Amino acid sequence: MLDVNVIRSNPDMIRTMIRNRNRDEKILDRFLEADSEWRSLTDENNRLRKIRNDVSMEISKMPKGEEKGAKIAEMREVGDKIKANDARMAELEEIRTDCVLNIPNIPHESVPIGKDDTENVVVYEAGNKRKFDFKPKEHWELAEELDIIDFDRGTKVAGSGFYVMKGDGARLERALINYFLDTHKDQGYTELVVPAVINKAAVIGTGQYPNLKDDMYYLQKDDMYLNPTAEVPITNLLQDEILDKSQLPIYYTANLTSYRREVGKHADTKGIIRVHEFRKTEMVNFVEPSKSYERLEELRKNAEDLINGLDLPYRVLLLCTGDMSFSCSKCYDLELYAPGKDAWLEASSCSNFTDFQARRARIKYRPEPHLKSEFVHTLNGSGLALPRTVVAVMENYQNKDGSITIPEVLRPYMRGQEVIDKY
Repeated sequence: MLDVNVIRSNPDMIRTMIRNRNRDEKILDRFLEADSEWRSLTDENNRLRKIRNDVSMEISKMPKGEEKGAKIAEMREVGDKIKANDARMAELEEIRTDCVLNIPNIPHESVPIGKDDTENVVVYEAGNKRKFDFKPKEHWELAEELDIIDFDRGTKVAGSGFYVMKGDGARLERALINYFLDTHKDQGYTELVVPAVINKAAVIGTGQYPNLKDDMYYLQKDDMYLNPTAEVPITNLLQDEILDKSQLPIYYTANLTSYRREVGKHADTKGIIRVHEFRKTEMVNFVEPSKSYERLEELRKNAEDLINGLDLPYRVLLLCTGDMSFSCSKCYDLELYAPGKDAWLEASSCSNFTDFQARRARIKYRPEPHLKSEFVHTLNGSGLALPRTVVAVMENYQNKDGSITIPEVLRPYMRGQEVIDKY
């Protein structure tokens, strides 16, 4: 959430920003109109209250009579006016709050201006694309032949967009999760196990509500949501807290099942590339404002270390204004190359949210004991997302006979097993 003073003082800049982020400028007009009326009524009520206070002092000293009665009647009218203004101001405050919750974060100056993902910038590619002496298969073909993913039974118990990891497929996914979490521990993260059911305040805090409310699973009876990404419960652990400077930075990580409705988006994607339920390891950072952009580069490296450990080809994208998520000010996507599909698959997004989430969730720190508290800066990154990492491992490590070589870094987590095959 942006500071209302920033919006109020820089409407032209905010309008350009909203336009560059492919969002409706009407939300700014609605805010400015409501804010102008709200400030006018605030000034009027301040003036009326002063008049009422001054006249009340006069009335207390006046003798009984018609003049005193007239003054009392006049002040009743003033009180009624103040009450009516207060009621209208409450309505306007709701409008202002709704508008501010729907205005996105301001992109960093280094973010390229662009309309959509076609204008993202490739920062660099890393790793070597494997040269096959056979036509590589897509992951779903390998999965069916090796009997390690059951698509039909996943659909049977939950519907389209769900699947079942099976046998060595399930073990491979578990190995990846343990590898991710152990690496993050070595990188200085504290591991957490957090709830996968969250309240409305949490999804407001990180910016999923109201922006992505239609993409979340909502439990109407309990007024709760299924976790869309572990960023939400982890970030909101510090909601309404004021931290000491000595507590920063804070690095948290957790692996949690995520749920997204993805209405219509999975229909044309066979396999597990786009699904409703998936596991993802998340990294969430809380840092001092002056250090957040430097930390973003380190956060990205934390995610890249995982990919390099798996020896997978990947590329780093700097997202343009039209493709960035609502809450972030700068974002890198890490995409894994899948040779069977011959496509780049997003496995991580590493983002700096500046004080945007902290302002919504009211997460502050005190720079010095005698100074006023300030909002922290929050960052998060996937480290990494499943199942696309599974897809990349399967397709890059497949063999001509249909088996899959297990990456060396994962073998200790699979009791030394080197190959997934049919036998």
